[in-house]
Formats: sequence, structure tokens, C-alpha cells
Amino acid sequence: MKTIWTSNLRLAAMVLTTSLVTLDGLPLPEALRYRTVPENVVEARLMEFAGDNQRREATLKRLFAEAGCDRERLTEQPVKGAKQPNVICVSPGKGQRTILVGAHFDHVPEGDGVVDNWSGASLLPSLYQSVKAAEREHTYVFIGFAAEEEGEIGSRFYVHEMSKDAIRLTDAMVNLDTVGLGPTLVWESHSDKLLTKALSYLAKRLGLPLDAVNVESVCSSDSEQFAEKKIPRITVHSLNQQDWEKGILHSPKDRLSAIKFDDYYRTYRLLAAYVAFLDELPPRPIASEPR
Repeated sequence: MKTIWTSNLRLAAMVLTTSLVTLDGLPLPEALRYRTVPENVVEARLMEFAGDNQRREATLKRLFAEAGCDRERLTEQPVKGAKQPNVICVSPGKGQRTILVGAHFDHVPEGDGVVDNWSGASLLPSLYQSVKAAEREHTYVFIGFAAEEEGEIGSRFYVHEMSKDAIRLTDAMVNLDTVGLGPTLVWESHSDKLLTKALSYLAKRLGLPLDAVNVESVCSSDSEQFAEKKIPRITVHSLNQQDWEKGILHSPKDRLSAIKFDDYYRTYRLLAAYVAFLDELPPRPIASEPR
């Protein structure tokens, strides 16, 4: 997460408030078609956090390739103003509409950057494997964003390069940032109501924990650029008040030992079902032409 370094700020813990959005007629989790990657594979990918941002970019690209994303579908997008490119893996669907799943792979020099944000980036290949297990209507685009810590440069560039049609046909952007400190949290105040409702619905059905903690007083993240283009977005994280006060982010404390792996894998299990479930949601209404 790109952190706002201001003292005496508090995170806003919320009760999920999405009851006005209905999901009637959509499939139960047991009817969804997706693959769950084993714990040992998810853990092994998390443990490949070592190195600077250049090495991380290469590691993420290799992990995508090992997950089955071949050369035709695995690309690098050079990013103006960044040393590393965005890493992009595409899982084609039958239709024209798109779902984006993203996480930044860069980190600050202090600490190992496992929490912020190899925890999110290393889940992308596993989520790719989860959705490619069945034919989809949507095309899924998995993006490892460069240079988030320098001002969300990679995500800003990606959005800048999107055509009007690409923006219009994108139904969701799922952003993973700083997961595994504890149970799954959603940044509700900066997430689309329907996307949040869908996540809450699945968490209850699967018996997995989910709560809401809003972090705009202390952080920003890559999802915000997509909101500016009226693309529905949701950010999943794990940063609560207690962990914020421990000063883990952007410090030598950001190490593998900060991750609670049981919580981390539960987050992956929820997201694996969730990204597959999004394929079942109706296309978003287009209120106006994006600028």
C-alpha cells in the first residue's frame, strides 16, 4: 500500500452495509466451477519474496508461466516513469467483457515487503489457475503492477492506456494489497456495493471470515485509478488498527514472520471462489461515456 505518513490517524472498522443489493438467482458456491490450489503451492509462492523489484518482476513472470500462462498470454507492459514493467497474464473468455485482478509487486527498501505486497502479488498465479479450470464468459486479466510505492505509477499507466471500449467492457477490478496479517478485510468505503455484497455472500456461504476496515485515512492503493474511470472496484486487504499501530508497513518489521498463513490461505480460498463468482454477475450498467 502507498502509505500516508500522518500520525494519530485511525482506521475505520465498519459493519458490512450492503444489504440493499440483491444476489437472487445467482449460483451457490458449491455450483461454481473453479480450482483450489493446494496450501503448499500457495505457501511456496509466498516464500519467493526475496530480491529487489527487478527480481520480483522476473519471479512473478516465472510463477505465471509455471501456472500455465503461456507466452501468447503472458506479457510485459513497459510503464513510462517506472523501471519495471507491469506483468500481465490473460485468461481468455467467450465474450467481450473483462474482469481485472491486480496487485503491485514492488516494495520499499525497508523490510522484505512480504506483507506489502508480495502477499497480494504472489496470489495472482494461483488465482489464474483457479479461474482457468473452467470456461468463462469473461476474459480475466491478471496484472502485477509496477511502482505502486512511487505513486501508483503502474496502475495509472495501465488505466491511461485503456481504450474507451476496454473501459466500457470492464465489469470489475479486484485489487489485492497487504493480505495475510489476519482475517480477510474489505475497504468498503472505496469498493463497489455489488462487488462487496458478492464477497460477503460468498464468505458467509463458505464459512470464511470477512469484515470491513476502511483505510483511506492512512493508505491509498492501485484500485483508485479504475474508480476514476467509473470501473467498479474492490480492494481486499488485512490491515486493522492493531497491525497499523505495530508499524509493520514500510519498516523492517515487514517480513515473512508477520504473515499468519492460516488467515492468508483462507483469504486465497475466498478469492478463488470470488473471482469465479464474478463471471456470474450481470454486466454493469454504463451510466455515461468515460472521459
